[in-house]
Amino acid sequence: MTGYLGSYATLGLLLLASVLFFVTAFSANRVLRPGRPADPWGKRTSYECGLDPVGGDWAQMQIRYYVYAYLYVLFAVEAVFLFPWALVFDRPGFGVTTVVEMGVFVAVVALGILYAWRKNILRWT
Repeated sequence: MTGYLGSYATLGLLLLASVLFFVTAFSANRVLRPGRPADPWGKRTSYECGLDPVGGDWAQMQIRYYVYAYLYVLFAVEAVFLFPWALVFDRPGFGVTTVVEMGVFVAVVALGILYAWRKNILRWT
């Protein structure tokens, strides 16, 4: 399959094969499943490591776990973007625009750290 439309033909065949696989899998599932599935006692209860579930299904989550997740994402994103930028900064073609973009990024990260500092999250107890 060469020429202008060759890559489109490849994409079309791939899409056709994926749709065919999807339809075949779901048709086989419908044909092979039992007509009337058994419903034994306890089939619809939640499974907790082999133990019978105890208590209700509602649990309160403290907000500080979300804040810790936010801080992790903040520092992980900072590391992911700062290190590659520092490696290619001295190459030609990276001018004032790159420095301004990284300045905006560092300012946003600094705002996140300032928020965490103001909320006393960064204090170890």
